[in-house]
Formats: sequence, C-alpha cells, structure tokens
Amino acid sequence: MFLWRLLRAASLLSMCLCLPSDYEDAIELNYGPSYYNEIAEEETPAPTPTSAPCSSSELTKWDKMFSMLENSQMRENMLLQYADDIIKVEMGSLRSEMLRFVAQYGGSCGAAVENAGRRMEMQLDSRLRETLEPLKLRHRDSPAAAAGNSIGNSNQLETMLQELLSAAQTQASRLSKLETSCFSSPGGMNTKAGFHPLRGGEQGHHEQEVTTTEATLDMVLAALQEVKLEMEEALRSSRQRFLPAGCEMALLFPMRSSRIYTSIIPDVPVSLSSFTVCMWFKPTSISNKTVLFTYGNRRNPYEIQLLLKRNAALFTIGGEAHLVEARGVVNPGRWTHLCGAWSSEQGLASLWADGVKVASTPGVAEGHVLPDGGSLQLGQERNGCCPPSLSSGSSVAGFEAGFDSKLAFAGKMTAVNMWDKVLSEDKISQLSLREGHGCEQSGNIVAWGVTEMVPHGGAQFI
Repeated sequence: MFLWRLLRAASLLSMCLCLPSDYEDAIELNYGPSYYNEIAEEETPAPTPTSAPCSSSELTKWDKMFSMLENSQMRENMLLQYADDIIKVEMGSLRSEMLRFVAQYGGSCGAAVENAGRRMEMQLDSRLRETLEPLKLRHRDSPAAAAGNSIGNSNQLETMLQELLSAAQTQASRLSKLETSCFSSPGGMNTKAGFHPLRGGEQGHHEQEVTTTEATLDMVLAALQEVKLEMEEALRSSRQRFLPAGCEMALLFPMRSSRIYTSIIPDVPVSLSSFTVCMWFKPTSISNKTVLFTYGNRRNPYEIQLLLKRNAALFTIGGEAHLVEARGVVNPGRWTHLCGAWSSEQGLASLWADGVKVASTPGVAEGHVLPDGGSLQLGQERNGCCPPSLSSGSSVAGFEAGFDSKLAFAGKMTAVNMWDKVLSEDKISQLSLREGHGCEQSGNIVAWGVTEMVPHGGAQFI
C-alpha cells in the first residue's frame, strides 16, 4: 500500500516537471503571423541610439563666399517676388476702382454728354441751313435781281451769321462746362432716380461705350470747329461782298468805258470856300489814273478831283498843281472809305483813308473859291466840250467825246456825300466804320439817296 502511494507521488512529480517544457515548445511551434502582438503605451520601447554625425572640417573662404552669394541671391529673389506681389495687388485694386468708377459715372454722364453734343450739332446744322437756304434761292434768280436782293439784305445776313457764330461759341462753352461738371462732381449726373451701377461682365461693355462716347465728342468738337471756321470765312466774305456802313444800295460800274459814268445834279449851288467829300468804294482794277469824283466847268474841268493811282489816293483842288497824295491806302477788291477835305482860308487839304488821316498839305489853293455852274461826275472826268443838260437828264451830242476809257472807274460806290465845311476827325472816324451806320449821315451839298444821281451807259444802282 505504501509502495503504491510512493509510485503515484513520483509519477505526479515527473509530470509536473515535464509540463512547462512541453508548453514552451508548443508556444514556439504554434506562433503564427496571425498573432496580434498588442503593446501598451506604457511599454513603448526607447528609440534606438544613433551614432553622432561625422564632424566636418572648417569652411574655407571660397565656401563662405559662395554661401554669401547664395544667401544674397535668395534675398533678392524674395524681394522681387514680394514687390511683384505688391504691384499685382495694387494694380488689381486700381483696376477694380476704375471699373467701379466707369460703372458709376460712365453710364448716365457719358450718355448725357453725347446727347448734348448731338443736340448742339443738330441745332447748328439747322441754323446754318436756315441761313444759307434763302441765299441759294436768291442766286437762282437773274444775276441783277440776285445782286440787288443780296445787297439789300446784307445787314440781315451778316446779323444772322454773327448770331450763328455766337451760338456755336456758346454751345462749345456749354459742352465744356458739361464735361467738367460731369466728371469732377462727387455725384456726377448719377443722382437721377433709377440709376444703378453695373456689375460683373457689364463693366467691360461700359468701358467700350465710354470710349465710343469720347470719340463721338471729339468728332463733334472737330465738326464745330470746322463750322466755326466756315462761318468766319463766310462772314469775312460777306463783309467784302456786301455793302458797308449799313448801306442798302450802291452804284455799279461794270467795266471801264468812256460811256459808263454817273452824273450828280445837286439842289444847291456849288460855290464853296471849303468842303468835305466822302465815299465808300470797291475797285475791281486800278490804272495809272482812275477817277472817283470830279467837279469842273468849261474854264477849268479839274476844280475838284479825287483819283486813284495804283495803290495810292490823290486829291487836287484847282488843278494838278495842287496835289495831295497818300500811298498804300487802296487795294482792288476791298472796300475802302476815302475822304478829301479842303479849306480856302488856310489852304489846308487833307486825305483820310478808313478814318485815318494819311496825308495833309498846307497852302493848297489858298483863297480860292469854287465856281458855280460846273458838273459833278462819278467814275469819269469831263475834259472838254459840254456839261450835261439838266432838263433832259442826258448829255448833249459830243459830251461822251470828252471822256477817256483809260480814266474810267470799274467797281462799286456807295455813301457818296459832300458837305460845305471841313468835318471833324471824330465825324470822319464814325463815317468810316464798316459795321457802323455811316449811310444814315447825309451831306448838305450832295446827299446819298437824296440828291439826284443819273447813271449813264452800263452804270446802275444795285
């Protein structure tokens, strides 16, 4: 019994000793890749120590120089990049501001300026048509009628041209003020109800509209300047073509001929010791001696002579021995105001051209008195034979033989007046004003529009 128990104890003891080694073998044999090895955070293994890097040798001066160059290049690149970024941001901001400005001001302001320019162009064109259309209709008539009507309404036409020129200047000034107020005021013209700034893709379209509006305004201004120049040229032409000093009629001497002249038949005797004779004239051509005004009798056909010689004016009393001359005062194709004054008491003779005293000579026919009974002519001088018959209003046979075609005047005359005294300087200056009313002043010996004047040959009133 005792042995049996002893064997059982020994067997149990051997089993206990062999069990752990078998278990370890089982673990090593049965360990597979599907086994999950969980490691807690507290059991994290320490990092594996690494060996220290190799100590480098000391840098040379070339290495240091290359390092400095690399660093400076990097800094330069960084500064350039920074500046480029700033410029891009500022340009983007400026562009957005410009687009917002165009969207806010370009719409109504540009349209308003463009509409104003178009209205002004239409008004000026309408006024110009109204002014020129009657003139075209008149010139479709006969030449004589057209000339008469044109000269008869010269003051009205000049007034209309002046008004048209003033309207062009006023409209240009208004357009300039409109542009200034539109683009300089804070609210511009966008304070009108219903205006809303445009957004998005509409801004580019409005930029194009503003550019188109500016181009249109430039074209309108250029057209206005051309119209202004044309009106100034038309005004200058009208001043030369039509009559000066408010005159409504003139004497036309169409050509130089011994048969073309005008007789003056005064109502009072021409027995004078002083006088002033004035006239406006526009010669088409001037010879060595061209007669404007002459008075004489059988004894002396050259008592008074007002002559032209090339570009000079000549004034004689009692004959060519008493001569007053002024050079460079006359031009063909231009209206000129000429006056000759003489006083017997002092023998002083003076010539006035366009209101300015251009020549003066003392001792001319001092103490002389003009004889009565002579004949007054315009455009010719009688150098012999007989005076015209007052009863018939025409000359007797052989009277034309006393005229010379080389002395004849060709052109226009108006405002021919004669006084029995020497006019003052202020009076002559008033008579010489082109834009004045000299034709309203009449002489007491010869009065334009009152004293009888008889045209002969092809001379005529227009």
